[in-house]
Amino acid sequence: MEEKLSLNELAVAALRESAKWCLFLAIVGFIGIAFMVLAGAFMSLTMATIGNEFGGVDPLGGLKAYFGLIYIVIAALYFFPIYYLYKYATGTKRALESSNSEVLSDALVNLKSHHKFLGITTIVIISLYILIIIGVIIFAAKMASSGM
Repeated sequence: MEEKLSLNELAVAALRESAKWCLFLAIVGFIGIAFMVLAGAFMSLTMATIGNEFGGVDPLGGLKAYFGLIYIVIAALYFFPIYYLYKYATGTKRALESSNSEVLSDALVNLKSHHKFLGITTIVIISLYILIIIGVIIFAAKMASSGM
């Protein structure tokens, strides 16, 4: 036996407000992504043309052109949660206007995907921090034991 879920006015108002704020955040996110891509392209082009002012060996060498690529990669990673947030916001708005539970279900799936992406990203970043801390401790122990 399947139960139907119905939303009271408070829940509908909360979803409507949530959709508005999520749409705002998604639009700001897309603008931020565009700026990151432009900054990455600008950095790649300008860093590649900068010569070695020190006259000797260039410590960065050919890596200078790839600094901007880091911005572009980060912008690509930011795209997915922002896209899921946008799909949630527009789907929720459309569902509430048409009282369509299927559209609302799809919107909520996008919200789940948004949160899942952020959760996995958080786990990865915390893991990297832990590895970096362990690496620094090992490096400091080796330096201390060698008498430096």
